[in-house]
Amino acid sequence: MVSGPSGSGKSSLIAALLGRVDIDYSVSATTRLPRPGEINGRHYNFISLKNFREMIESDALLEWAEYNNHLYGTPEAPIVAATESGRSVLLEIELQGAKQVRKRRSDAVMIFIAPPSMDVLEGRLRSRGDTNDDDVIDRLEIAEAEMASAPEVFDHIVVNDEWEKAVDQLTSLITERL
Repeated sequence: MVSGPSGSGKSSLIAALLGRVDIDYSVSATTRLPRPGEINGRHYNFISLKNFREMIESDALLEWAEYNNHLYGTPEAPIVAATESGRSVLLEIELQGAKQVRKRRSDAVMIFIAPPSMDVLEGRLRSRGDTNDDDVIDRLEIAEAEMASAPEVFDHIVVNDEWEKAVDQLTSLITERL
């Protein structure tokens, strides 16, 4: 399970990892709209608020959380199916969800991706071009809280300051458990 603040580079690191390691990737559900280039079913399952609430009520989610005014969650059935067939599954989730996974799946390896600094994180968020000033401020506040609690929740922290080093570290942590 990989988590980290918005803009920490977790999605890019995971994409690099998936090119190196034979592991299933869990596609999360969300109520937010797709960003440019995101594909439904590949990056996220983009669903309505009504459908998401139905998944909560039917206990169909391994974890779920509200993040920046949107709901995100991990459908549990694909995780169970993969692990029962002997496959490992990589989850990319936020801190709230990570805490739920920690309680429900003691076998989970919990990895937090941290930016080298808040200034670097702010620069990354602003350079995306898809995040307005209010969202950047909100995401930075969330990031500070996530980074403060990361040592208590996660088994490993990877600082994404040097790209290859961070990819190698993440790959090593994952392959140790396969």
